[in-house]
Amino acid sequence: MAQDDFKDWIGRSVTRHDVVTERVAEQFRATLSPHLFNASCPPGLHWCLAIPAHPPENLGPDGAEKKGLFLPPIDLPKRMWAGGSVETFSSFRRGDEVERVSRIADIKWRDGASGRLCIVSVVHELSARGSLVVRERHDLLFRDGGIARQSPEAQQMPPGELQWKVEASPLLLFRFSALTFNGHRIHYDLPYARDVEGYDGLLVHGPLQATLMLNQLSVVQGSVPRKFDYRCVAPLTAGQTFSVMCDNGGGRIVSAAGVTTLEATAQ
Repeated sequence: MAQDDFKDWIGRSVTRHDVVTERVAEQFRATLSPHLFNASCPPGLHWCLAIPAHPPENLGPDGAEKKGLFLPPIDLPKRMWAGGSVETFSSFRRGDEVERVSRIADIKWRDGASGRLCIVSVVHELSARGSLVVRERHDLLFRDGGIARQSPEAQQMPPGELQWKVEASPLLLFRFSALTFNGHRIHYDLPYARDVEGYDGLLVHGPLQATLMLNQLSVVQGSVPRKFDYRCVAPLTAGQTFSVMCDNGGGRIVSAAGVTTLEATAQ
């Protein structure tokens, strides 16, 4: 497959609309409390707004949106959330009418240790009250089939200024999937996650980890960072208590075994 395959998909966009209802704000708070910044609409809520709602025939065998609709029809079966960034310009308010414009920003091909890799970067711009509130980029990684890569060796990590202990329960994963209308089976279908994708258990969502990290950094800094960058570096599975830890400039999420699963910086 050529390096420039699907380059004509770059720039494709779709616009969706939503409202910041009392229900979605309260369910977001109920799912992640007490690990939230003290705001009516805490950071990370944007992942629950103006999201696609596809019928079953528009889903792939992994339960996620079928490729070839908005995302290009990349012939690689496995997908994962590799990281991204969040720029915050103001806060959402309950009752806001939200417009989300999603655009394919880049497509990159790489050769990894497990074979071919493709990274699709999607930028979402969410506006309310006539102004841009959040600009978010997420990087989706597509790879060949086979066993998922194993976590790296645990490392001794220095403590952060603030630490949260979070239980990665199936309930937490279910609620976050429901909030974000995420049908990807790696988050709720244990036989699929283990036997098809090759993970040790259900996976904790990348944006769920990023939401916890962003809220903790907001608590430490006293306000939501203008720019937040994060990278998922290892799988985090359910059934354990993991640590969210940060100082003023950045942070990380560490599994119960001491493996860093997400790294982040904030401006």
